[in-house]
Amino acid sequence: MLRKIGLYAVIMMLGFSSANAGKIVNTPYTAPKAVFDFYFDDPQHINSALYWLRSYMNPLMEAPYDMAPEFMDLVVVIHGTEIVTVAKSNKAKYTEAVGRMSYYASLGVKFRVCGLAAADFGYTAADFYDFIDVVPSAITELGYWQQQGYAIITPTILEKKYSVEEIR
Repeated sequence: MLRKIGLYAVIMMLGFSSANAGKIVNTPYTAPKAVFDFYFDDPQHINSALYWLRSYMNPLMEAPYDMAPEFMDLVVVIHGTEIVTVAKSNKAKYTEAVGRMSYYASLGVKFRVCGLAAADFGYTAADFYDFIDVVPSAITELGYWQQQGYAIITPTILEKKYSVEEIR
């Protein structure tokens, strides 16, 4: 019996040898266009969500794709508590997030704020930075971009409980 288990272990190890290692595949991405749905219960979650945007753009800007940002068509629709991060009156509290969004806007990313949510928070278009466009409704806006063929990406923000070392 032990001999059979030992033989099975050797066969399994051979099956997972380096000859069967993973490989890098360069998917032929072309004409990337996506709409990001930002709707969070904590305004600070916008910082994590912006990493999703970075994770979308950066690989496309690097080899082997070498795409310029102007060849990506990206829209961010903001309609949760994170709306406070793009109100000029909260600049001191959300400087890092605003700086990152301003940078992405300079690369051509469009930022939209839900007019219904803005009104709920007591904001008007004048309360937002110049890279923000206020639209009538986030839900209608998301539907519009999807009808134009944009992929919808909804960042899932999780609280990190373990370090990489703890879970390896």
